[in-house]
Amino acid sequence: MTDPTSLPNFPPPPDEHPLRGRVLDALIDQGLAPDIDGDGDVAFTVQDQQLFVRCTEGDFQIMRLFGQWAISDAVPSDPLTRLATCNEITLQLNIVKAGLANDTLVVTGEHIVTPTSDVAALVNITIQLVLAGVQMWHERIMGGGGESGPGAGQPAPDGDPA
Repeated sequence: MTDPTSLPNFPPPPDEHPLRGRVLDALIDQGLAPDIDGDGDVAFTVQDQQLFVRCTEGDFQIMRLFGQWAISDAVPSDPLTRLATCNEITLQLNIVKAGLANDTLVVTGEHIVTPTSDVAALVNITIQLVLAGVQMWHERIMGGGGESGPGAGQPAPDGDPA
């Protein structure tokens, strides 16, 4: 008898989840070894970061590429500062949105995908934008990233310019 754990993990038939199949193909072509997790999301690792793609099928196919990062104790704990930094990243970058779920930073990039969309290009650029968004969020909240962080250009509490 064949050991069932030794069988290859085949992706679902293309007609079952067409967008998810296209995403899997794009990630496999990039050598990223994707897997389907328990929620039906496509999970993969790039630059030592765990990312996911959630595909919504229907009248409009929507591809949401996202990651989740635990916020360290070194990051200022003020919720308003954290949210202001998320808002700043969301407003500055195209496609990318940043938000908080408890002490977790969530950064996403979403696309409406048509049958003629270049899914491989969308996946590739969105990976880079999401990772850049995470890096920018950390730089800004820790006081780096130039004059555009929360409170930049505001007078210091003693009235002197910051």
